[in-house]
Amino acid sequence: MAKNFIEELRWRGLLQDSMPGAEDQLAKGPQRGYIGFDPTADSLHVGNLVQIMILVHFQRCGHKPVALVGGATGMVGDPSGKSAERNLLDEGALRHNQACIQAQLERFLDFSGENAAELVNNYDWFKDMSFLQFIREVGKHISVNYMMAKDSVKNRLETGLSFTEFSYQLVQGYDYYWLWKSKGCNFQMGGSDQWGNITTGTELIRRMGGEQAVSNPAFAVTTPLLTKADGSKFGKSESGNVWLDAKRTSPYKFYQFWLNTGDEEAAKCLRIFTTWEQERTEAIIADHAKGNALAHATEGTCR
Repeated sequence: MAKNFIEELRWRGLLQDSMPGAEDQLAKGPQRGYIGFDPTADSLHVGNLVQIMILVHFQRCGHKPVALVGGATGMVGDPSGKSAERNLLDEGALRHNQACIQAQLERFLDFSGENAAELVNNYDWFKDMSFLQFIREVGKHISVNYMMAKDSVKNRLETGLSFTEFSYQLVQGYDYYWLWKSKGCNFQMGGSDQWGNITTGTELIRRMGGEQAVSNPAFAVTTPLLTKADGSKFGKSESGNVWLDAKRTSPYKFYQFWLNTGDEEAAKCLRIFTTWEQERTEAIIADHAKGNALAHATEGTCR
């Protein structure tokens, strides 16, 4: 019997928000869901590993994972969680980054079998769409008021937000519509900072999908942003990001990053970054806690 994906996320501490009806839809049988990765560098990092594991768990629960490498959205830049506009990369750099990221994703996901993972690139459906076509066919369905209400926009109004970044949620929203219509994806997943972008996609599907959107609705599921005990961003060290590419972060430094993880964070990481069953995972965490308690008690006796 296939596992309950929402319940799997819940016990692993990976569930932040899910739209009403998501769990019921997943219980109907294998679903298709996707997560997007913007190719702003030639490697993913440990912070991205959370979302990779979401796709891994999604696949292990019997569903079909789709990884979107954002060749088009990478040209725009997502303002979510950013205090300043990103530097935009040229097409050559983006294509190089996409190829590197694809190779990394293939090490985590199974691209064979009935629920084989699939890789897509949103540049493939955006490259032939004109600006006028986009604002006519897509832009008319979402009001400026709706877009202004999103946290990713509101948080940047004081410091300034270009039209390029302002339009990002529409571009990502169209990704969801395209994948829903063309690939049968009715789940988009991501970090909690992506909730606004993802729900823009579900709204576009509702408004553009007609009767099909009623019979086959789209859902959003997000995960908490993973931070360290001190509140700092997980996946960063004193020298910056901890990359998955050995050329950027050496195996030794990668190992040291995990070795230096605090006890509280280690328990969280065991749940998130392994595919171990709940019983085994919780037993290891409990044994570790007992060992620490014994060590502290012994230390007190020695004093």
